[in-house]
Amino acid sequence: MQEIDFDAIVVGGGHAGIEAALAVARLDFSVLMITQNLDCIGKLSCNPAIGGLAKGNMVREIDALGGEMGRLIDATMIQFRVLNRSRGPAVQAPRAQADKLAYQTLAKKTLEQQKNLCIFQDTAVDFILDSAGREVRGIVTERGRRFRAAKVIVTTGTFLNGRIYIGEFSMPAGRLGEPAATGLEHGLSRVGFKLGRLKTGTPARVHRDSLDFSRMEPQFGDQDIVPFSFSYDSVDRPRLPCYITFTNQETHRVLAENMHRSPLYSGRIVGHGARYCPSIEDKVVKFPDRSRHQIFVEPEGLQTAEMYLNGVSTSMPEDVQQRFIHTIAGMEHAWIMRPGYAVEYDYIDPSQLYPSLECKMVRGLYVAGQTNGSSGYEEAAGQGLMAGINAARALQRKEPLILSRAEAYIGVMIDDLVTLGTEEPYRMFTSRAEHRLSLRHDSSDMRLVEIGREVGLVTDSYYQRFLAKCVGVEEIKELLRKRRVAEADVSALRTLQLGGSFELDSSMGKTFYQLLKVPEVAMVHLAAVDRSLAEPRPIEWLRQVELDVKYEGYVARQDRQVDRFQRMERMKIAADFDYDALSGISNESREKFKRIRPLSIGQASRISGVRNSDIAILMVSLGRWAKQAG
Repeated sequence: MQEIDFDAIVVGGGHAGIEAALAVARLDFSVLMITQNLDCIGKLSCNPAIGGLAKGNMVREIDALGGEMGRLIDATMIQFRVLNRSRGPAVQAPRAQADKLAYQTLAKKTLEQQKNLCIFQDTAVDFILDSAGREVRGIVTERGRRFRAAKVIVTTGTFLNGRIYIGEFSMPAGRLGEPAATGLEHGLSRVGFKLGRLKTGTPARVHRDSLDFSRMEPQFGDQDIVPFSFSYDSVDRPRLPCYITFTNQETHRVLAENMHRSPLYSGRIVGHGARYCPSIEDKVVKFPDRSRHQIFVEPEGLQTAEMYLNGVSTSMPEDVQQRFIHTIAGMEHAWIMRPGYAVEYDYIDPSQLYPSLECKMVRGLYVAGQTNGSSGYEEAAGQGLMAGINAARALQRKEPLILSRAEAYIGVMIDDLVTLGTEEPYRMFTSRAEHRLSLRHDSSDMRLVEIGREVGLVTDSYYQRFLAKCVGVEEIKELLRKRRVAEADVSALRTLQLGGSFELDSSMGKTFYQLLKVPEVAMVHLAAVDRSLAEPRPIEWLRQVELDVKYEGYVARQDRQVDRFQRMERMKIAADFDYDALSGISNESREKFKRIRPLSIGQASRISGVRNSDIAILMVSLGRWAKQAG
């Protein structure tokens, strides 16, 4: 059969594959997406939600760089909330419940309508390499088709050699009812990747009409929706409530009595699961002092009766699942439409990738998403976008785009994966980011749109809208600097019944900019006093101004830390640097340098177990090398 040529091939139609394929195609290269089932493109395998702490920040970063996830969730959300509103801005993040079917339908439609992009249903089973085995040349499929390309991006998710477990039952699968992707794991091993096994899980889905919501606490979304995408100011979508209930001691008794039937505790599952998202079995075993665990009962969409039981992920046998679910308030007669299950799958050691997500052993081969040991839709999408961008930039003969830890949560995630590797599913947390105050979700466009524009993914209309926002934010700040507090303003502010210990009379003569730094004063108060501050500007501009002003001092201090960090990042190390020629460093550091191949002193300093003295020797050696080269 005749081989067909493309510029790039993307293996997998999940969230990483979607962003990778769109990025390459939008940068005017031909791309083929190979996926096992066209009807499952963009499927939300587990939780019917996008965003969350740190994750919501990444969705907005993806949007600012020219990616798609933000627009997909804005068009299909059924509930929206900003998490941690009562806490500081560095740990606030947007999260939205999604209509699962609408989301995947729109994702598939977006791919189908994209110029330069072809979609093909088959399973990739091997790589085509050059004669030396050092450069990728394409993909071989299960049905024997051969597609040639200069770049291949692997985004297989939980399907790579996947196996699901429901109690004593197990079978090869990537999701319940969908076959595993087998064969490509041998190709990855042949390339030189070290493979491991990871495990994740999902809870049962139950029928809405079989639940008693009067015994649960309703949880409504925010009335004021902040779009994930910076493309528009508002989102108009139907809204559904979620519900909260709890496990109890009877639930825990049923689980404890049947723990020997759990594949997690019988030894049948060998892959490491996520510590931050334990199954209900894990919770019962590891937190025996807890009398109850919270469950969020979440709708899966507008056109389905399925409800997702967030908080009781399980791989228990189906009869045990039914028994313990029936002990929970409001679920005494719940009808289980789909059982919970665990899925175990192969992943590669991500430290074998460059920060561009290109394989160190074979040129032109990129890996993104859960195949790299990460978890979550958002982490996958961020990696997929960066892999797509860098595959396209390689085709353009440009340097790869590598976001630093100071620029984006996406940069933190990729640096963690390729520098430290992982032995459990990696999830992004705000605590992983040293510069999180500068990585607020509201400022994602200010940090990244110019980068997305330079790459070529930010459209003219998007960019003009961004420039208008930049001008508008600065105009508001200038108004605040010029406007001084008068006696009438003090009277007006007093009628707003501001709390706190500060004395309004002492604000006389100060600028509104200075007054906004007071914790008790918000932009909404100042706008109530002087409407020219707010009208006709979008509320998101006002929110950003407020946060910029209130945290100006903290950000300035963090910026100084970022400057020191960037100096370390600018000290580049050649990919072929001879670490064996370094004298005086520990053998452990030498071996880690040779394995990770850090591209900068900054990355080298973050390798686990590397001593500060070894970094100092490396810096001196690089300095000598630079003088000799000069």
